[in-house]
Amino acid sequence: MNPSQTAIALWTLVHKEIKRFTRIWPQTLLPPSITMTMYFIIFGNLIGSRIGEMDGFSYMDFIVPGLIMMAVITNSYSNVASSFFSNKFQRSIEEMMVSPMPNWVILAGFVFGGMARGLGVGLIVTIVSLFFTRISVAHPILTVGVVVLTAALFSIGGFINALLGKKFDDISIVPTFILTPLTYLGGVFYSISLLPTFWQGVSMLNPILYMVNVFRYGFLGVSDIPVGWALAAIVTFIVVLFGIALWMLESGKGIRS
Repeated sequence: MNPSQTAIALWTLVHKEIKRFTRIWPQTLLPPSITMTMYFIIFGNLIGSRIGEMDGFSYMDFIVPGLIMMAVITNSYSNVASSFFSNKFQRSIEEMMVSPMPNWVILAGFVFGGMARGLGVGLIVTIVSLFFTRISVAHPILTVGVVVLTAALFSIGGFINALLGKKFDDISIVPTFILTPLTYLGGVFYSISLLPTFWQGVSMLNPILYMVNVFRYGFLGVSDIPVGWALAAIVTFIVVLFGIALWMLESGKGIRS
């Protein structure tokens, strides 16, 4: 395939993925906005008024970046995991594999589709948050950059989950038992400086902590961890996971099962 044909193939895949989740927006875009509204009301207004300030900011302002990031992570991951597994289950993925389309285009198409949903939901949650607080962005470029990188990382993670899954239940195990706990323990609702020294060290093993803190730094200018290290870790994870996903796709891992 020449570059023009490759670009058309990639855009077709991305367009298909975007149409897939926008067509069923009451199931894909509406529930996250309602869920996050509940978080803002319960944690921000009701509980936050009793907690007071966190790192020099109102509790509502403190949790807004974390809640946006949580929505991006969850939706980027679940979109690719469910979409690619559905294609695998229906055997339509085999038609893509035998086409002239390079494997990296297949991977990139699903990843970009997952990123589109994750960033779209993140934007919706950001708009919802404006009803509860006033948002100020201290570092706009960093804020946009880290949310895009995070959406890419978890879209790739969802792709690998779909490759490894053998039944529909398999694509819900990781979000339920790994992703959700790590997100809640990733500093969304608290600063790890409040934890004892031992648990601060344990928290540093949580990769989501780095993403939440860099994103919060972009909004508020405060972080529990060095921003440079966190960005390096995110980029490294993306490169490694993309390589693994591409190798699995090219070798047929999870396709011929």
